[in-house]
Amino acid sequence: MMRRRLPRPAELAPLLRFKRPVLSPVRRRLQNALTIDDLRGIARRTTPRAAFDYTDGAAEQELSLARARQAFRDVEFRPAVLRDVSSVDLGRDLLGRRAELPFGIAPTGFTRLMHTEGEVAGAAAAGHAGIPYTLSTMGTTSIEDVAAANPHGRNWFQLYMWKDRDRSMGLVERAATARYETLVVTVDVPVAGARLRDVRNGMTIPPTLTPRTVVNAIPRPVWWFNLLTTEPLTFASFDSWGGTVAELLDAMFDPTVGYDDLRWLRKEWKGKLVVKGVQSVDDARQVAHCGADGITLSNHGGRQLDRAPVPFHLLPDVVREVGSDVEVYLDTGIMSGADVVAAVAHGARFTWVGRAYLYGLMAGGRAGVDRAIEILSTEVSRTMRLLGVTSLDDLTPDHVVQLERLAPRRRTGPSSD
Repeated sequence: MMRRRLPRPAELAPLLRFKRPVLSPVRRRLQNALTIDDLRGIARRTTPRAAFDYTDGAAEQELSLARARQAFRDVEFRPAVLRDVSSVDLGRDLLGRRAELPFGIAPTGFTRLMHTEGEVAGAAAAGHAGIPYTLSTMGTTSIEDVAAANPHGRNWFQLYMWKDRDRSMGLVERAATARYETLVVTVDVPVAGARLRDVRNGMTIPPTLTPRTVVNAIPRPVWWFNLLTTEPLTFASFDSWGGTVAELLDAMFDPTVGYDDLRWLRKEWKGKLVVKGVQSVDDARQVAHCGADGITLSNHGGRQLDRAPVPFHLLPDVVREVGSDVEVYLDTGIMSGADVVAAVAHGARFTWVGRAYLYGLMAGGRAGVDRAIEILSTEVSRTMRLLGVTSLDDLTPDHVVQLERLAPRRRTGPSSD
């Protein structure tokens, strides 16, 4: 029979260690968040529905976004064992300068709608982490204020070509004066996508106070307090707008933009030029011929054309075609550091996160963005070690297998009917 005895005090002491209490509810929530999806859950509880859905949603049935995320879930890693992975280098050369991590912050519009710290929080966190920050044309903090928030970091500026070319070039000149190093031209928005969540929520800038939004805001007083006690929510690059987001995009963006405009812009901008929104091998080839330094494979986070190509699926073919001429990046669907590693192994020079960092922003402002970056970097490091590699350059297509779920059906020629 098993003999029992009373425990000695000295034996109980190691079992009775209590964690020091965290008094700040925001810090407590962020410490308990272990994944980007955990941050998303916090953001959903603390942010009014219209603002959360603007970040979380995509176009029409949201198939493009779902498929992009599923593509990463369908990756099978092929690890190598018995390797010395006591230290790993997560940095990478990006357009001639080192980035300390293989991901940066993508351009996102209306960012102060998510949290009043907005673009300043994202830029400052990116600078602290040693990664690029991209300010959107649709930002709610000025070009100059973002530069001041990240004075020694890598600031990039994302441009939409407006119907009013002079206004577009006015922004480009301001970015050059503020020493933004790279211009990112987004080319997949000739018209606004059908973002149905925004339509149903009556999403406007500034937010419209309807009975529905008031009821939804009652359990989220901190968000409203921050909004109402700080500078009014307006666009920093142009006059305020009182309509819906889709109406604004359709009023601004020029559906006639073509390759001649891109070549002209290449001559006007003296810094590095990246083209974002490429979704085919042929377009990647033509963009490279126009003098771009980098290409971002992206379907705009699924927010434009639903059922658009999955960037991760396109990646190997585009890298094969133009990878020796331009740097090839990828966004859309990244929700973990493992996704980042899969993209790099698949051929991407670098990756960009939008929603992943915005979930952190909504969950806790600057501290939430720091937490999102920390989660992703930890996951990148752990995944690399488990794969048996110590640098990003060691990652190869042999480390990833894309399990087949959605494969194009073979064309058998025209019907005989």
